[in-house]
Amino acid sequence: MAVPFQELCSSDGLPIYNLAAHREKRLYHDNKRVRINRFINVAQVRLIATDGTMIGVKPILEAQNMARGAGLDLVEIAPMANPPVCKIMDFSKYLYELDKQERENRKKQKAGVLKEIRFNPRIAKHDLETKIRHIETFLKEQNKVRVTVVFHGRENQHRNLGEEILMNVKNTLAAVGVVEGRSQMMGNRMSIMLSPISAVAPKQPAAAKPPSAAKPPTPKPPAPGA
Repeated sequence: MAVPFQELCSSDGLPIYNLAAHREKRLYHDNKRVRINRFINVAQVRLIATDGTMIGVKPILEAQNMARGAGLDLVEIAPMANPPVCKIMDFSKYLYELDKQERENRKKQKAGVLKEIRFNPRIAKHDLETKIRHIETFLKEQNKVRVTVVFHGRENQHRNLGEEILMNVKNTLAAVGVVEGRSQMMGNRMSIMLSPISAVAPKQPAAAKPPSAAKPPTPKPPAPGA
Protein backbone atom coordinates (compact mmCIF):
# COMPACT_ATOMS: atom_id res chain seq x y z
CA MET A 1 0.00 0.00 0.00
CA ALA A 2 1.35 3.39 -0.96
CA VAL A 3 2.26 5.72 1.88
CA PRO A 4 0.31 9.02 1.75
CA PHE A 5 2.44 11.96 0.65
CA GLN A 6 1.57 13.87 3.86
CA GLU A 7 3.38 11.23 5.96
CA LEU A 8 6.54 11.71 3.90
CA CYS A 9 6.60 15.44 4.72
CA SER A 10 7.88 17.36 7.68
CA SER A 11 5.92 19.97 9.60
CA ASP A 12 7.27 22.51 7.09
CA GLY A 13 5.53 20.67 4.28
CA LEU A 14 8.86 19.58 2.76
CA PRO A 15 9.76 16.01 1.78
CA ILE A 16 11.78 14.38 4.57
CA TYR A 17 14.50 13.20 2.21
CA ASN A 18 15.14 16.81 1.20
CA LEU A 19 14.76 18.43 4.64
CA ALA A 20 18.48 18.54 5.51
CA ALA A 21 19.42 20.14 2.19
CA HIS A 22 16.61 22.69 2.57
CA ARG A 23 17.75 23.57 6.11
CA GLU A 24 21.31 24.08 4.88
CA LYS A 25 20.16 26.32 2.03
CA ARG A 26 17.84 28.28 4.30
CA LEU A 27 20.58 28.90 6.87
CA TYR A 28 22.84 30.15 4.13
CA HIS A 29 20.27 32.54 2.70
CA ASP A 30 19.37 33.92 6.13
CA ASN A 31 22.83 35.47 6.29
CA LYS A 32 24.58 35.74 2.92
CA ARG A 33 27.72 37.21 4.46
CA VAL A 34 28.60 33.83 6.02
CA ARG A 35 29.24 30.70 3.97
CA ILE A 36 28.54 27.32 5.53
CA ASN A 37 28.89 23.65 4.66
CA ARG A 38 28.76 22.92 0.92
CA PHE A 39 28.77 26.63 0.07
CA ILE A 40 32.41 26.88 1.17
CA ASN A 41 34.04 26.21 -2.20
CA VAL A 42 37.78 26.22 -1.42
CA ALA A 43 40.36 23.43 -1.53
CA GLN A 44 41.32 23.53 2.15
CA VAL A 45 40.54 25.39 5.35
CA ARG A 46 42.12 26.05 8.71
CA LEU A 47 39.74 24.22 11.04
CA ILE A 48 38.72 25.09 14.59
CA ALA A 49 36.82 22.62 16.80
CA THR A 50 33.63 23.46 18.67
CA ASP A 51 35.58 24.11 21.89
CA GLY A 52 37.94 26.55 20.14
CA THR A 53 40.82 24.12 19.74
CA MET A 54 42.83 24.70 16.57
CA ILE A 55 42.78 21.46 14.58
CA GLY A 56 44.88 22.74 11.68
CA VAL A 57 44.68 22.83 7.90
CA LYS A 58 42.28 20.24 6.48
CA PRO A 59 40.90 19.49 3.02
CA ILE A 60 37.44 21.00 2.66
CA LEU A 61 35.75 17.60 2.21
CA GLU A 62 37.32 16.23 5.38
CA ALA A 63 36.29 19.35 7.34
CA GLN A 64 32.73 19.10 6.03
CA ASN A 65 32.56 15.41 6.95
CA MET A 66 33.82 16.14 10.47
CA ALA A 67 31.11 18.77 10.95
CA ARG A 68 28.44 16.49 9.48
CA GLY A 69 29.54 13.61 11.70
CA ALA A 70 29.12 15.82 14.77
CA GLY A 71 25.66 16.88 13.64
CA LEU A 72 26.82 20.48 13.32
CA ASP A 73 27.73 22.99 10.63
CA LEU A 74 31.03 24.05 9.11
CA VAL A 75 31.02 27.87 9.27
CA GLU A 76 33.51 30.15 7.52
CA ILE A 77 34.47 32.79 10.09
CA ALA A 78 37.53 34.35 8.40
CA PRO A 79 37.09 34.17 4.61
CA MET A 80 40.00 36.53 3.85
CA ALA A 81 42.58 34.38 5.64
CA ASN A 82 44.84 32.05 3.67
CA PRO A 83 43.51 29.42 3.90
CA PRO A 84 40.06 30.55 5.12
CA VAL A 85 39.33 29.81 8.79
CA CYS A 86 36.28 27.65 9.52
CA LYS A 87 34.74 26.48 12.76
CA ILE A 88 32.50 23.55 13.56
CA MET A 89 29.44 24.91 15.33
CA ASP A 90 25.65 25.08 15.48
CA PHE A 91 24.96 27.74 12.86
CA SER A 92 21.40 28.37 14.08
CA LYS A 93 22.75 29.17 17.54
CA TYR A 94 25.48 31.30 15.97
CA LEU A 95 22.88 33.37 14.11
CA TYR A 96 20.83 33.72 17.30
CA GLU A 97 23.86 35.06 19.18
CA LEU A 98 24.58 37.51 16.33
CA ASP A 99 20.99 38.78 16.38
CA LYS A 100 21.11 39.10 20.16
CA GLN A 101 24.32 41.11 19.99
CA GLU A 102 22.91 43.37 17.27
CA ARG A 103 19.80 44.03 19.38
CA GLU A 104 21.97 44.94 22.36
CA ASN A 105 24.04 47.27 20.20
CA ARG A 106 20.90 48.97 18.87
CA LYS A 107 19.65 49.47 22.42
CA LYS A 108 22.95 51.09 23.39
CA GLN A 109 22.81 53.35 20.35
CA LYS A 110 19.26 54.44 21.14
CA ALA A 111 20.01 55.07 24.80
CA GLY A 112 21.01 58.61 25.68
CA VAL A 113 19.01 60.32 22.91
CA LEU A 114 17.71 63.79 23.78
CA LYS A 115 13.92 64.01 23.47
CA GLU A 116 11.72 67.08 23.80
CA ILE A 117 8.10 67.35 24.89
CA ARG A 118 6.31 70.70 24.50
CA PHE A 119 3.35 71.98 26.46
CA ASN A 120 0.92 74.84 26.03
CA PRO A 121 0.38 76.70 29.33
CA ARG A 122 -3.39 76.15 28.97
CA ILE A 123 -3.10 72.42 28.24
CA ALA A 124 -6.04 70.26 29.28
CA LYS A 125 -5.60 67.85 32.18
CA HIS A 126 -6.02 64.73 30.03
CA ASP A 127 -3.46 65.92 27.47
CA LEU A 128 -1.05 66.82 30.27
CA GLU A 129 -1.31 63.32 31.75
CA THR A 130 -0.77 61.75 28.31
CA LYS A 131 2.39 63.74 27.68
CA ILE A 132 3.71 62.96 31.16
CA ARG A 133 3.30 59.25 30.36
CA HIS A 134 5.33 59.79 27.17
CA ILE A 135 8.08 61.47 29.18
CA GLU A 136 8.07 58.56 31.62
CA THR A 137 8.52 56.11 28.74
CA PHE A 138 11.48 58.09 27.37
CA LEU A 139 13.15 58.21 30.78
CA LYS A 140 12.73 54.47 31.29
CA GLU A 141 14.45 53.99 27.92
CA GLN A 142 17.42 55.92 29.37
CA ASN A 143 16.80 59.07 27.30
CA LYS A 144 17.10 62.63 28.52
CA VAL A 145 13.98 64.74 28.06
CA ARG A 146 13.70 68.51 27.68
CA VAL A 147 10.28 69.59 28.95
CA THR A 148 9.29 72.92 27.40
CA VAL A 149 6.33 75.22 27.91
CA VAL A 150 5.76 77.53 24.93
CA PHE A 151 3.96 80.86 25.47
CA HIS A 152 2.10 82.73 22.72
CA GLY A 153 0.80 86.31 22.80
CA ARG A 154 -0.93 87.17 26.07
CA GLU A 155 0.12 83.82 27.56
CA ASN A 156 3.47 85.49 28.29
CA GLN A 157 1.70 87.41 31.04
CA HIS A 158 0.89 84.15 32.86
CA ARG A 159 4.24 82.45 33.10
CA ASN A 160 3.30 81.15 36.51
CA LEU A 161 1.17 78.58 34.61
CA GLY A 162 4.33 77.29 32.96
CA GLU A 163 6.09 77.03 36.31
CA GLU A 164 3.16 75.02 37.68
CA ILE A 165 3.27 72.62 34.72
CA LEU A 166 7.00 72.05 35.05
CA MET A 167 6.67 71.51 38.79
CA ASN A 168 3.85 69.04 38.18
CA VAL A 169 5.99 67.09 35.70
CA LYS A 170 8.97 67.12 38.05
CA ASN A 171 6.99 65.84 41.05
CA THR A 172 5.05 63.22 39.07
CA LEU A 173 8.20 61.71 37.56
CA ALA A 174 10.43 61.97 40.61
CA ALA A 175 10.73 58.17 40.76
CA VAL A 176 12.20 57.84 37.25
CA GLY A 177 13.81 61.21 36.47
CA VAL A 178 15.76 64.00 38.11
CA VAL A 179 15.97 67.64 37.04
CA GLU A 180 19.35 68.88 35.87
CA GLY A 181 20.04 72.41 37.08
CA ARG A 182 17.35 75.08 37.16
CA SER A 183 14.52 75.92 34.82
CA GLN A 184 15.57 78.10 31.87
CA MET A 185 13.71 80.91 30.16
CA MET A 186 14.68 81.63 26.55
CA GLY A 187 12.38 83.98 24.65
CA ASN A 188 8.88 82.59 24.91
CA ARG A 189 10.01 79.16 26.13
CA MET A 190 10.42 77.89 29.67
CA SER A 191 12.08 74.50 30.07
CA ILE A 192 13.72 71.98 32.38
CA MET A 193 15.96 69.01 31.58
CA LEU A 194 15.11 65.59 33.01
CA SER A 195 17.66 62.77 33.20
CA PRO A 196 16.85 59.12 33.97
CA ILE A 197 17.54 58.14 37.56
CA SER A 198 19.86 55.26 36.60
CA ALA A 199 22.02 57.62 34.50
CA VAL A 200 22.78 59.75 37.55
CA ALA A 201 25.56 58.07 39.50
CA PRO A 202 24.88 58.33 43.23
CA LYS A 203 27.67 59.88 45.20
CA GLN A 204 29.27 57.50 47.66
CA PRO A 205 29.41 58.95 51.17
CA ALA A 206 32.93 59.48 52.41
CA ALA A 207 34.03 56.76 54.78
CA ALA A 208 34.30 57.95 58.33
CA LYS A 209 37.80 57.86 59.70
CA PRO A 210 38.23 55.56 62.71
CA PRO A 211 38.96 57.47 65.93
CA SER A 212 42.64 57.57 66.61
CA ALA A 213 43.74 55.70 69.70
CA ALA A 214 44.80 57.88 72.59
CA LYS A 215 48.55 57.89 73.10
CA PRO A 216 49.72 56.72 76.54
CA PRO A 217 51.27 59.49 78.67
CA THR A 218 55.04 59.75 78.40
CA PRO A 219 56.68 58.84 81.74
CA LYS A 220 58.66 61.63 83.39
CA PRO A 221 62.39 61.02 83.91
CA PRO A 222 63.38 60.51 87.59
CA ALA A 223 64.64 63.56 89.46
CA PRO A 224 68.45 63.68 90.00
CA GLY A 225 69.64 62.22 93.32
CA ALA A 226 66.39 60.33 93.74
